[in-house]
Amino acid sequence: MFYILYGLDDFSLNQAVEKIKADLGDREMVATSTTNLEGQHLTLGELRNKCDAAPFLSSHRLVIVDGLLGRFEAKQGRPRSRKKGKSGNGLGEWEGLASYIKQMPETSVLVLVDGEMLSQNPLLKKLSPSAEVKAFPLLRGRDLKAWIRKRVKEEGGDITPQAVDLLAELIGGDLWAMNGEIQKLLLYSQERPINEDDVRQLVSHVQEASIFALVDAVAEGRTELAQRILHRLYDDGVAPTYILVMITRQFRLVAQAKDLGPGLSRLQIQDRLGLKSSYSLDKTLSQAKLYDFEGVKRAYDKLLETDLAIKTGKYSDKLALELLVTELACP
Repeated sequence: MFYILYGLDDFSLNQAVEKIKADLGDREMVATSTTNLEGQHLTLGELRNKCDAAPFLSSHRLVIVDGLLGRFEAKQGRPRSRKKGKSGNGLGEWEGLASYIKQMPETSVLVLVDGEMLSQNPLLKKLSPSAEVKAFPLLRGRDLKAWIRKRVKEEGGDITPQAVDLLAELIGGDLWAMNGEIQKLLLYSQERPINEDDVRQLVSHVQEASIFALVDAVAEGRTELAQRILHRLYDDGVAPTYILVMITRQFRLVAQAKDLGPGLSRLQIQDRLGLKSSYSLDKTLSQAKLYDFEGVKRAYDKLLETDLAIKTGKYSDKLALELLVTELACP
């Protein structure tokens, strides 16, 4: 009973963990025999001790390790420097984890959870044959729209295609935020289908959501979608200079989020970034994962060029913004 769950869609990943717990029996009983470990500084001996322990008041012991695979993820095109194992793959003592899995007590369930992984990750390659592996990439396009329709239906509601399109455009692949907005929309619409006007009226901070969606589209290189969001902001009467200010603010928050040290609580991060809503925090942290520091620096350079082009009259404000969006979305 060994699982590897990884990906940027931590909402679906979390649901998968909850399903594993549910399959093990009564939730309260399972909780008494559940151990959560931080993988960044974990040793193989510590992990074995937890997995070898007998369950208490439950038929199984559940051990969840967060971030172990990430220790062996490639960094800037190079594997992180580590003491070489016998096979020269840099796993060190973790070379022995695959062998231990085969002799792990039948009452133990081990779950490794992590963020986005490369297929070349040596520990992932080593353990995959022994594990049930599930990847959870961020949903987009048709997959995201299908998820929205399915989620609304699961909650006993209905939604129009136009409302699905607008929700997908505004919120993007952040399913935590999407789920929250769907719950609000279902309460508001009562027994009738959720429509486009409902989304415009109720989705938290629609203009702010549009800026998030615009930055998401830029980060993912989806130029056509980014331009469509930009023109919808124009149609809603938002001034181009305000859009530029909001994009600049968002990249500043992304840069600050990437510069935060480890070990901070969610409330501490929210306070340091000066964000008032959980939605804004979730979106900013999600976007920080999409950029490295070079990408943020490049964005800042483009933003400065755009600001100067508008102030010097080189381009009209709308043309300057459209060029900015196109250039930022280029790889």
